[in-house]
Amino acid sequence: MLQTIEAIIDEKGKINLLEKIKILKPKRAIVIILDEDAEENSNINTLLSEDALMDWNKPEEEKAWAHLQPVP
Repeated sequence: MLQTIEAIIDEKGKINLLEKIKILKPKRAIVIILDEDAEENSNINTLLSEDALMDWNKPEEEKAWAHLQPVP
């Protein structure tokens, strides 16, 4: 299972998690450094949730929600 944890990285590279997590053994992680100027200019939440939303990108989902789409 993938988890997203917000953190702050200081000038020395120390990662400070903003919430407590519990892991039972060492885990690999991917760290994404957010450019604060870029964050102000884009919707970072959309980018970070893209993988989670891919489950909705299926033909059966399109059919299920078609009644909400405007008629061309």
